Amino acid sequence: MQYYTDSPQNVKVENGVLKITAKLESFGGQNYTSGRIKTEGKFSFQYGRVDIRTKLPGGEGIWPANWMLGDSFGTIGWPDCGEVDIMEYQGANPDIIHGAIHSLSSYGGTVNHATTIVNNVEDEFHIYSVEWDAEKIRFMVDYNEFYVYQPDVYNSETWPFDAPFFILLNVAVGGSFGGPVNDAIFPQTMEVDYVRVYQKNP
Repeated sequence: MQYYTDSPQNVKVENGVLKITAKLESFGGQNYTSGRIKTEGKFSFQYGRVDIRTKLPGGEGIWPANWMLGDSFGTIGWPDCGEVDIMEYQGANPDIIHGAIHSLSSYGGTVNHATTIVNNVEDEFHIYSVEWDAEKIRFMVDYNEFYVYQPDVYNSETWPFDAPFFILLNVAVGGSFGGPVNDAIFPQTMEVDYVRVYQKNP
């Protein structure tokens, strides 16, 4: 339900911290504005670990996410390109962190999904991570594993993850995952301390 802008009111770096803010304001035909950062066309990687240290916004209708899409998104589209949801959060359900995989074999309300409870995600920074190799993708919060995706069969439907992916950070409003919106909660800001990608030397 949001309109993503490049306004510093929605996306800015302040004291070394990236701040993505969702606001109650009409713009572009929508009732809310927000921001989205993506590395598409600038940086992508295949295999390794990504750590994102984030403090989350909250409230009914808020849907922040740290995630990845395959570089082939622009050519073959979604879900064929694959999606890795490092962290998704429903502000209406405090402290429940979601991790998920989307591919042709399961997407939308995917079965390739797990949750974990993490205290104080709206008041404190936590590190949301995936560790990804040629056989599996491990999901972690503060380096504690809570889900592993490792299909029984590897093909284009279950494993589009043998190609480079780029990173996205955004705060959505409403939608199928965010749910009904409480306008009294705005503005809401996701703070990102860092995004780090680690890979083995060749």
